[in-house]
Amino acid sequence: MRYEGTVYRPPSEAGSLIIQLTIGCARNTCTFCAMYKDKNFRIRPLEEVVEDLYMAREYYSRIKVKRVFLADGDALIVKTKDLLYILEKVKEIFPECERISMYGAPKDILGKTPEELKTLKEAGLDMIYMGIESGDDEVLTFVKKGATQAEMIEAGKKIKDAGMILSVTLISGLGGRRFLKEHAVNSAKVISAIKPEYVGFLTLLVEEGTPMYDQLKNGEIELLKPQEVLEEMKLFISNVDSEGTVFRANHASNYIPLGGTFNRDNEALLAQIAEAEKRNMFKSDYFRAL
Repeated sequence: MRYEGTVYRPPSEAGSLIIQLTIGCARNTCTFCAMYKDKNFRIRPLEEVVEDLYMAREYYSRIKVKRVFLADGDALIVKTKDLLYILEKVKEIFPECERISMYGAPKDILGKTPEELKTLKEAGLDMIYMGIESGDDEVLTFVKKGATQAEMIEAGKKIKDAGMILSVTLISGLGGRRFLKEHAVNSAKVISAIKPEYVGFLTLLVEEGTPMYDQLKNGEIELLKPQEVLEEMKLFISNVDSEGTVFRANHASNYIPLGGTFNRDNEALLAQIAEAEKRNMFKSDYFRAL
């Protein structure tokens, strides 16, 4: 396999074969994001991608490749006919493959027709990871996400209607102190409307070199303290209604690890947060950044 630059993948794809179908992110406007800044977005020639698949097959000749993740950040932007070709080659070269997945930005999802998405599902595209980040329109505008609350909901429902598994990401503290309540409540509204299979929460870490780093220095955003992050999370959990959605907030960036299933475990999650608040025990910012 030939990789260009830093390769990112969801935590649940740790054991997957990663193949770069695209390089970088097609939009790359999010103020909080430091990923893909060293890359100019492009779609790789299909023959190169197929060559990488054959190289991987030779390298893993004695290993069953059960999962394939098609990187980078905007693989779903590729034309449907080209995606179908790559999916066919993955199935041909790795007949043992049980799941193919990729990131899907909201605009990329909305750019596909329902028929296209269903065809991709039938061809083997099983799972989409969508970064929602926030369900509040003011926060989404502030961080230059390039999608509205309504578009997030529409995109998520399109993936679900196509029969694919949907995993979404939100970021605690993304709206800062100013939008704490709105970020929590409206994010819960989006999840309740979509009801994805998986929801993952990160906690905001502002990295040097990002536009948000400059905004922080200029006083345009005020970061939440650990107690405020948990207050925001309590608001989210108290307002979410997404029966059966698997919830995880156990990323290295999170102040405390949380995990459960909505709506069954909502009360237990709130109790766990209350206990952490009572004991005042939070992961230090040093370890959150590792």
